[in-house]
Amino acid sequence: MAQRNNPNVDSATLALQNASISSPHDLHPALRPANSYPPPNTSPHRPLQGGLAGRRKPNLNLRDLQGASGGAAGAGLGAGRPSLAQSSALRGPLASAPFGSHFDSFSNVVDISGRLHFSGRAVLHASGVNFSNGASFSINSSELELNEELGRGNYGTVKKVIHKPTNVPMAMKEIRLELDQSRLNAIIMELEILHKASEKSEYIVEFHGAFFSESCVYYCMEYMDAGSLDKLVNYELGEVVQIVPGVNDEALTWKGVPEEVLARVATSVVKGLKFLKDELEVIHRDVKPTNVLINKKGQVKLCDFGVSGQLEKSLAKTSIGCQSYMAPERIRSESEGQAPSTYTVSSDVWSVGLSLIEIAIGRYPFPPEVYTNALAQLQAIVSDDPPELPDRYSEVARHWVARCLVKSPADRAGYAELLEHEFVKADESREVDMASWVSEALSFRDAKMRVRTVSKSMSAPPTAVD
Repeated sequence: MAQRNNPNVDSATLALQNASISSPHDLHPALRPANSYPPPNTSPHRPLQGGLAGRRKPNLNLRDLQGASGGAAGAGLGAGRPSLAQSSALRGPLASAPFGSHFDSFSNVVDISGRLHFSGRAVLHASGVNFSNGASFSINSSELELNEELGRGNYGTVKKVIHKPTNVPMAMKEIRLELDQSRLNAIIMELEILHKASEKSEYIVEFHGAFFSESCVYYCMEYMDAGSLDKLVNYELGEVVQIVPGVNDEALTWKGVPEEVLARVATSVVKGLKFLKDELEVIHRDVKPTNVLINKKGQVKLCDFGVSGQLEKSLAKTSIGCQSYMAPERIRSESEGQAPSTYTVSSDVWSVGLSLIEIAIGRYPFPPEVYTNALAQLQAIVSDDPPELPDRYSEVARHWVARCLVKSPADRAGYAELLEHEFVKADESREVDMASWVSEALSFRDAKMRVRTVSKSMSAPPTAVD
């Protein structure tokens, strides 16, 4: 397990030599034990076998060393996102460099010892991370055993790993370091949120540590063994699937998400978002079922804070997040050619409402033809009536969701109202066997995957025999 407040900071020598300027055909291991880099003028290291050994290098070369994309504002991150140029205590970021000097700027972000600096906020190295508030987490690649890929996103991949000293499974996110201000901002934002929230909120995934190795940032988080809710509930109510296809007629029926389970999800998500706002002054800005995780115990937690932003007087003027869950006021301002409207917590509340309906019905709330057409989707969000929770749920539940989906942000419910609502109060007063529901949902998902596997093998063309 990651060790906090470890005074030892192991160095990695000359990270740029093996990562920044290289042939696009070279290969390197994604994970390597600390202090295992070759010294200058030695022969290249041999890649590790298996796992990520075959992944290409980031291909940072001289063609990439061109003008920056305009810093945080140019990346759409706006004034609400902290700038890497705020402090000169450590080496400055790319945004502070004059035009034409971005190779030098990269060497200022990654120093000669292989440490990655975030302007007085954090330093990552091959054996862990040190934050400016004194917190430190020690973990390195030699302690981790690669398992399976869990998912891919805009900024990198997430893999399951095993922390060998403790045998604890973790989710490890890998992000390639690039000459991109928005990516640097996303990395430090997520790291800061994870480490500050980890031991203070049960509704945020736990942080186990981070390290920087061969031009990639890795951070290790709590492994939520039932995955994201979008993958657990994306079935039609009443759908039937054989338990063992082709063997017998025994089958499972998808019974949907019971109201008490839906209420527990809603309560957990809103409490997590309220914690971010009240304690860290952060808004999530990318609330959707993909970013709501659940484990086999039935605990529900938020993840993916790469596009989150700090509140500045409760305002953040950016246009970030998945458009499918974007609030109408955000879409309206952009479609009319205006500057992005103020992003407040009300926009996240809208996303909560849409997400809860999707979890309840197993698909995106707007019609399929809308979902597959970006323009039609945005038009529907702005102009059509908001979707509603199905009438198989109580009026109390339906009213709670409706308060999230009020078109006017000024009239939309806030976190305080949602947490005082009867829908949430009822959840807080009852015991919910979330673990049993998760077990049933996983059984259905596994059976569905077996059916897909059998169908795929049967439809494959026969192999030619010589």
